[in-house]
Amino acid sequence: MPNRQRAIIWIALLIPLLLQLQGYLSGTAFYGETLHRTGEVSVWLLLVVLAVTPARRLFPKAAWSAWMLRARRDLGIATFVYGLAHTVIYLERKADLARILREAADPGILVGWLALFGMLLLAITSNDRSVRWLGGRWKGLHRLVYGVALLAVMHWVLTAFDPTVGYLHLGLLGVLLLSRGIPRRQGI
Repeated sequence: MPNRQRAIIWIALLIPLLLQLQGYLSGTAFYGETLHRTGEVSVWLLLVVLAVTPARRLFPKAAWSAWMLRARRDLGIATFVYGLAHTVIYLERKADLARILREAADPGILVGWLALFGMLLLAITSNDRSVRWLGGRWKGLHRLVYGVALLAVMHWVLTAFDPTVGYLHLGLLGVLLLSRGIPRRQGI
């Protein structure tokens, strides 16, 4: 992907995050609102990343699906950036290591930590050098994205005041996982 397009993608992805963080730091956005929004966008981006392959299989000649394929790596890294912001806000608010460790034993928080560490592993290997270094193992490693997505959505379901939207995302994740069975078309 050309650098100009990549810059536009990152500007579009980071401006909402920076505005949300600015609002939180200035006191115009509350902790719960900022925590929810950063986690929500992280999951949305993760679901978009998972939708790339089914979109390419269903619409192999569409320019937008080709664009999604080229942007997938950036979208995946942005998923981690939002997840990291979500975690930093949580840690800043708790500000007590003993409390953080106690809460980490809660299943809803634990799956969130596991999702974050999975996203970190995927983000640090989302570059050409890692693809070359890992060879055929790279693809297997990046299939962890499905487990990471399940953990992230379960974190949402288990920690939300109202898990209804989390359940909707879990259903969407199920559809995306089932869509992996869509046969490949010629040229993909």
